[in-house]
Amino acid sequence: MNADWPLSADMLHLNHGSFGAVPRFALEVQAALRAEMESAPVRWFAGLPRRLAAARTEIARFLRTAPDTLALVPNASAGVSAVLAGLPFPHGGEIIVTDHGYGAVVMGAERLARRRRGTVRTVHVPLDAGPDEAAAAVLGAITARTALIVVDHLTSPTARFLPVDLIGRAARERGIPFLVDAAHVPALLGDPLAGLDCDAWVGNLHKFGCAPRSTGVLVARGPHTRALHPLVDSWGAPLPYPERFDVQGTLDVTATLAAPATLTGIEARWGWSTIRSRATELAGAGAAVVAAAFTAITGEDHAVPVGMPAGPMRLVRLPGTLGTGPGAPDALRARTLDELAAECAFGQFGGVGYLRLSAHAYSTLADFEEFAERCVPALARRR
Repeated sequence: MNADWPLSADMLHLNHGSFGAVPRFALEVQAALRAEMESAPVRWFAGLPRRLAAARTEIARFLRTAPDTLALVPNASAGVSAVLAGLPFPHGGEIIVTDHGYGAVVMGAERLARRRRGTVRTVHVPLDAGPDEAAAAVLGAITARTALIVVDHLTSPTARFLPVDLIGRAARERGIPFLVDAAHVPALLGDPLAGLDCDAWVGNLHKFGCAPRSTGVLVARGPHTRALHPLVDSWGAPLPYPERFDVQGTLDVTATLAAPATLTGIEARWGWSTIRSRATELAGAGAAVVAAAFTAITGEDHAVPVGMPAGPMRLVRLPGTLGTGPGAPDALRARTLDELAAECAFGQFGGVGYLRLSAHAYSTLADFEEFAERCVPALARRR
């Protein structure tokens, strides 16, 4: 695998979940596209909407949705912003989010609420809650003022799924718009939209999908699509959804155009189902090794019981108050990078600090074992 990925051999790469990793062949596809763009810019940009429409069709096929439901966006956050700007939201309305929500998305919901003199209600979902308990927590918060529900398909800070199928069904029955933040989900699930009823679903192809950065999708259905526009108005503004997203002016979209070749190339080389199965098994085993290493030092249990665990992404509880407090996770990530040469994700939930581990095709159990032997003692000393 080392020949297939340009990852530094001097680092431990245990955080695929945050920014992904791009295989060499995909970078070569993107480089060829960029060279073509620079060789004849006028021809390139004149033909760009046609090429983007073709890429959109291939990506929709991979995600098993219709091409006329899928728009291309730079990333999941851009897709969320387009939805929050376009969906009807009444003055004084209420938005429901959970305490597992991604910070940038929650901040976007709060900005919308401020503009309309509304409110954001944050629902607590226990980390170990199963699908019925998690759905009941969200649906139990609905009031007569609820005008939008925003829920993660797979949570970033806590590495768990949420029952978006159950929530979406109930939201539809009540006539409440439902937005699903699925930033981590494309390629991580084989059929991510199966059984899901929502007004909009956004995801990244540059996370588990390993496409060049930054490539995202917005999937939307129904009458609300008429109000969805890209964040920048351009010559495509009069076009219908999703074609208007294909005309974005002078942008370098070679990453998006390389995404279909990345998705099909990974399938041909290793097989997505094989990668998902292996990464899930490896992340579970690796998290157990790391948790056991902490336990050997602290005498405490560092395994984390997570309801609806997220396969290739797992949590390990940090000792003491490590990783808690304002800015603590980012500071711990920076120190771990600089002092231990390890790429990791840290977060906090309910006043507890967590290490979030991720696995992908290039990961090995030896990576987690080295982290347990070399990095865990250093982290434990910081508690």
